[in-house]
Amino acid sequence: MVGRENERALFQNILKSSSSEFVAVYGRRRVGKTYLIREVFNNNFHFHFTGMAKASLRQQLINFHTALKKRNPEKDFTVPATWFDAFQQLTEHIEKSTDDRKVIFIDELPWIDTAKSNCISALEHFWNSWASARKDIVLIVCGSSASWMINKLINNKGGLHNRVTKKIKLLPFTLKECEQFLAEKKSNWNRYQIVEAYMALGGIPYYWNALEPGYSAAQNIDRLFFSANGLLREEFQNLFASLFKKSENHVAIVDALGTKAKGLSRKEIIKHAKWDSSGTATKAITELEASGFIRKYVPFNKKTKESVYQLIDLYSLFYLRFIKGNISATENFWINAIDSPQHRTWSGYSFEMVCLLHSHQIKKELGIQGIQSTESSWRSKSTKNGAQIDLVIDRKDETVNLCEMKFSVNPFIIDKKYAEVLRNKIGTFRSETKTRKAVMLTMITTYGLKKNEYSQGLIQNDLTMDCLFE
Repeated sequence: MVGRENERALFQNILKSSSSEFVAVYGRRRVGKTYLIREVFNNNFHFHFTGMAKASLRQQLINFHTALKKRNPEKDFTVPATWFDAFQQLTEHIEKSTDDRKVIFIDELPWIDTAKSNCISALEHFWNSWASARKDIVLIVCGSSASWMINKLINNKGGLHNRVTKKIKLLPFTLKECEQFLAEKKSNWNRYQIVEAYMALGGIPYYWNALEPGYSAAQNIDRLFFSANGLLREEFQNLFASLFKKSENHVAIVDALGTKAKGLSRKEIIKHAKWDSSGTATKAITELEASGFIRKYVPFNKKTKESVYQLIDLYSLFYLRFIKGNISATENFWINAIDSPQHRTWSGYSFEMVCLLHSHQIKKELGIQGIQSTESSWRSKSTKNGAQIDLVIDRKDETVNLCEMKFSVNPFIIDKKYAEVLRNKIGTFRSETKTRKAVMLTMITTYGLKKNEYSQGLIQNDLTMDCLFE
């Protein structure tokens, strides 16, 4: 298995624990939660059950019964009438085992929490009255609905309050993990192609597994997005519908944020979606944030009430930019679009987003990973000069890094005109923010800067895309 070292180590410690453990695993759909758990435990579970999407209580209980019979064929279990009956049968099954640790894996737990099912009450009773009193139970529950996992389980205010002993939020792959993944597939892509694919797919393992190493990144994007039966052509609709009730509200927010690269305020989102009630927006925004599709940040030198929401799911950004409503998006569309104005605009912004998602690696390359900092963006109040900084690293050591990101196939050249733009940005930033901190201009490019008279003395840090793979 590629990556996931911290998660694997945590599971190994859980297996060695001297007490029962209640583990909650959550994260965006397709991020590899089930795969991770199955691989770590080599599918060696004392009981494994997966909830079904949009199934009735009766259907879920029949599914549970089928899973239990597979593990215990000699026992004449009847189909449980309630979840209390189901967990009682599970208790009887587990008590027969003489193994040191009994691992129970319930996948897609949010899906079995149907209306009036009392699933959570039954789970609460199972854990509090039996499992937690033992020392040999490892209960792992998993779900793609991050908001449900957080609100109904991890932050439960009832009988499951503080009962989860370990929680794992599984994040998308980093560029380094994607590179390792491709190496396992015997791919010979260079890092430029890996970054290019990352800008369209994000770090979602399911998407990367669909890549064909014998083809270039551009060819794969054409095949996955623009061919008639492309795997990711219709993924957008299925993605949100499978995660959220009333998913049209979530899609409306994602659509709105897709129109504004730097993000929108809550009021702007409501206005764009044409909603009368802010309650609709609050719930959907919270769920999207918990699931990792959007992020909330405070622009540099602003107050918390001026927070902005930004779409950070790279797959969604690519879909909204090139697939949605694009009747000309046919086979070979992507290869033919390379170096077009639309492609350059997208690649410039998407590379900025990749850098933002790898800010930890950037800080490591700058040697400031141990210094507390906040990452944000900044835009000038003046409409005249239009100065903006895509990534501001505000450090506790009285220093600010103003990061400029450029995606290009060759070393980037700063000419006289662009040097003036950069000086204007620094000057406007200093005058408007009135910062007393040292300001360092940091360039992050694919292949570095070509040294010339305009870059000398202007750029304090010259980083290449290689630092993003650390």
